[in-house]
Amino acid sequence: MKVVLLQDVKGKGKKDDIVNVSDGYARNFLFPKGLAAEASGAVLNEIKNREASKAHKAALELQAAKETAEKLEGVTVKFKLKAGDNGGDSKKLYGSVTAKDIADELEKQCGIVIDKRKINLGEPIRQFGTHEVPVKLHTSVSGTVNVIVTEA
Repeated sequence: MKVVLLQDVKGKGKKDDIVNVSDGYARNFLFPKGLAAEASGAVLNEIKNREASKAHKAALELQAAKETAEKLEGVTVKFKLKAGDNGGDSKKLYGSVTAKDIADELEKQCGIVIDKRKINLGEPIRQFGTHEVPVKLHTSVSGTVNVIVTEA
């Protein structure tokens, strides 16, 4: 008997797989526990529609990531922070610039909304100067943000 698995079944397959099982196994185990449904036209059509919906949603997410990457191209975020004497010619920065700070300033200065977890900042920025910060927008799309830290 052909059945569509509604959940992962150990030894038989993953969710939405179409598998051949014995009639007794289907009637006595899979159907009563809600693990499978008979592979009728309506069930197969529903699975096909669900997969098409997933593919469409993934394509929309990829397109949105590409558009955001284009917006990020050439964007510079500026921070003015206080600093104190470190002895000699150098100055020491009070505090640091974190991924959350960069995400907030991107939204404030440029109107681009990015989740702070997508900003790949190994360690917070603790020095003056220009820094290129990578941003991973999607599994195949990434961009960079230029961050300038100056003294207030």
